[in-house]
Amino acid sequence: MPWSNQGGGGPWGSGPKGPWGSGPQSSGPTPPDLEDLLRRSQDKLRSVMPGGGLGGKGLVIVGLLAVVVWGLSGIFFVQPDEVGVIMRFGKAVRTVSSGANYHLPYPIETALTPKVTTNNPIHIGMRLVEDLRRGGTTTRDVPEESLMLTGDENIVDVDFTVFWRVKASSSEGVSDFLFNIQNPEGTVKAVAESAMREVIGRSEITPILTGARQNIETAVQDLMQKVLDQYGAGILVAQVQMQKVDPPTQVIDSFRDVQAARADLERAQNEAQTYANRVVPEARGRVASIVQAAEAYKEQTVAEARGQAARFTKVLDEYKKAPEVTRQRIYLETLERVLGGADKIILDSGAQGGSGVVPYLPLSELSRRGQPQSQTGGAR
Repeated sequence: MPWSNQGGGGPWGSGPKGPWGSGPQSSGPTPPDLEDLLRRSQDKLRSVMPGGGLGGKGLVIVGLLAVVVWGLSGIFFVQPDEVGVIMRFGKAVRTVSSGANYHLPYPIETALTPKVTTNNPIHIGMRLVEDLRRGGTTTRDVPEESLMLTGDENIVDVDFTVFWRVKASSSEGVSDFLFNIQNPEGTVKAVAESAMREVIGRSEITPILTGARQNIETAVQDLMQKVLDQYGAGILVAQVQMQKVDPPTQVIDSFRDVQAARADLERAQNEAQTYANRVVPEARGRVASIVQAAEAYKEQTVAEARGQAARFTKVLDEYKKAPEVTRQRIYLETLERVLGGADKIILDSGAQGGSGVVPYLPLSELSRRGQPQSQTGGAR
């Protein structure tokens, strides 16, 4: 098929287009039209040469000039935010960095210079339109893009922005961007909307409206990158930002009431948990104290019983050895233990040679051994 049938100027139409669509616009120089250049050169030579004709020498000069101009047409410049891709007969052969570069003249080689460092934003669920009265921009909702169904069968209105750029880490990434997709913005937008609907469809509305935005943004970004890599799009998803997440306008008041009730529920639960955290440790402390006191009383009682049993056993052994002596000692020790704290003086009236009257009564010692109001004295 002749090239002129596809738009003229080049093998894929006018200008530096890709083989499967318009592709990114190139900022390189447009190759000159050789026929038009030769025609204009011949006209100028005819006008300056005597007789208005060209000889053999003139044709050689014209040919040399045309070759020089054709060779110089391969010079092109790449801006700092661009990468130059050299195509030879429509196939990418190498990439060049920013600055002045050269490729073989058209139609042997051509150059495409896509921007690879610029983050391109795509707004989904909203459009930025100019406000002529206020002199700025305003946001217009697009409900057919933003209304999504959650996992618990609720509807949520999600507006978000996707920032993307060309993968410039390798020449394959730039080549994929130039040749594998025809409409990069449309592809990214479709993938972003599909990924967001999938992630929202797996989530419940409560975390979506409260604190799960960062997790959703990360999940959408990862899913988008996976799909675009499967397409071989050569696009890097830099960031996903959720701008607005609200229930539909018709039911937003009811949702706010539900959120307020849930906040009250959480506050009551937190207060109850705080009270439980204070009371339960105190009760456990009292229980531990009672248990420890009981254990101490148990050990004390058992120790005393064992001591008494051991003492009784030793007394029994001594009693077996000398019954009379042991009996007398037990009797005396018992009297000492019983009468040791009594505030009375007992006189033996049956003692021989005694009248039963104490000639000396130690009142001072009696007052020191007991209270004055409880002392009693006398002779029997």
